[in-house]
Amino acid sequence: MATNLDVDLSKLPDVSDISPDTITHHVNAINSMCKNPRQKFIFERLVTHLHQFVSETNITTEEWMTGIQFLTSVGQTCTSIRQEFILLSDVLGVSALVDSINHPRVSGSTENTVLGPFFTEDAKDIPHGGSIASEGKGEYLFVEGRVLDTHGQPIPNARMETWETDDTGKYDTQYSDRAEPDCRGRLRTQEDGRYSFRAVVPVAYPIPGDGPVGELLSTLGRHNYRPAHLHIMIEAPGYETLITALYPEEDKYLSSDAVFGVKKSLIVKLAEVHSDDEARAKGFSKGPFKYLRHDFTLVSNGEANQARDQRRNETHIN
Repeated sequence: MATNLDVDLSKLPDVSDISPDTITHHVNAINSMCKNPRQKFIFERLVTHLHQFVSETNITTEEWMTGIQFLTSVGQTCTSIRQEFILLSDVLGVSALVDSINHPRVSGSTENTVLGPFFTEDAKDIPHGGSIASEGKGEYLFVEGRVLDTHGQPIPNARMETWETDDTGKYDTQYSDRAEPDCRGRLRTQEDGRYSFRAVVPVAYPIPGDGPVGELLSTLGRHNYRPAHLHIMIEAPGYETLITALYPEEDKYLSSDAVFGVKKSLIVKLAEVHSDDEARAKGFSKGPFKYLRHDFTLVSNGEANQARDQRRNETHIN
């Protein structure tokens, strides 16, 4: 059991005899002994806002206990392959907010969005134009485009990771008999920044609804669905890693994504191609197939750091 017997009691502020008017000051005062400036700042703001929330809502003892029991249940639901706390962060918009703050958009660059819980490190390398999905996983989709910098110059040899659901709305990791990665792959851009790969048309799917977060969404009158999307991660030396997703238009959940991941700049149109000859030229056995052309624009490390510094200065954040 961790203990701290080295605290000099003579240096601690008197925090006795608290009241609703003094408790926030007392807690922040005793926490001010923290030697880490960033940690001290974060906890000062956390305590202040948390106390303000309790006071503004006039929380009852029963409501406080309900909240404690809910958070306990969230923790108990977590396993080595399921993170209910991240799911809670997602549905409350915290994950999307943290992502937006830490990855500001620069000069028309491609917007980031949430990583999601289904990324894995074992995607297979595929050649230019290769397939990330085995046969029978869904409607054919061909994706191609370029990876550019903010000046419109191509970025060669950038590493792209892509992953998606099959036509049942499940990721490969959700199958108990998963033998190898499927509906995911890794490729490199060519010298002119171009990329291409075969995939399947993703479909909408529900986030886990059998736990406390699912019950919370139900009580809030919300659904637990995510719109169809194709995950993309792009890495290149000297550039900020881009974690994003493309959302086919006309999905009925686009405007009410359960985890707030959709951004209008990431909504795309899939064209339909009926020609068998074109399908075979792209590597499919036959038509029809859906076609998507999309360019991605990466931000240099210097541009990203400058944008983050500017936000800190504007918001006066330590």
